[in-house]
Amino acid sequence: MFNSIYAYVVPFVFSVFVACFLASLISGLTIILFKLRKTNELFQHPYLKQQAFERYSLSIRLSILMDYFFRISLPNSRFWLIGDANRMLQHVDPKSIPSGIKWPLIGLWGGCYVGLIAMVVLWSFLLLKM
Repeated sequence: MFNSIYAYVVPFVFSVFVACFLASLISGLTIILFKLRKTNELFQHPYLKQQAFERYSLSIRLSILMDYFFRISLPNSRFWLIGDANRMLQHVDPKSIPSGIKWPLIGLWGGCYVGLIAMVVLWSFLLLKM
């Protein structure tokens, strides 16, 4: 019974994991190469009033982009990191952001989060098979 489930689930989860990796990679490259300046101009993150985006470390740059993702995808939440991002970016109306700016952010962070879940499921099934 478990072998038949395993034969279907593991290839599917691995395919989802690879698709999430590729979506995150393509979206991240799109943001870095083409959309970063326009994205920062539209969202106007409070951290960018202190110094330029390029002067921050990579982890802070990614957290700024994650704040943008949270504001777009969960605009009414007040819980934890999502709520903090919504409080900092309350001046931004998510409906007014063009889809050309939204899709790379959602692809980057959505791919990371769905890929993280897929990786946990994949490792769980691999460990169960051992």
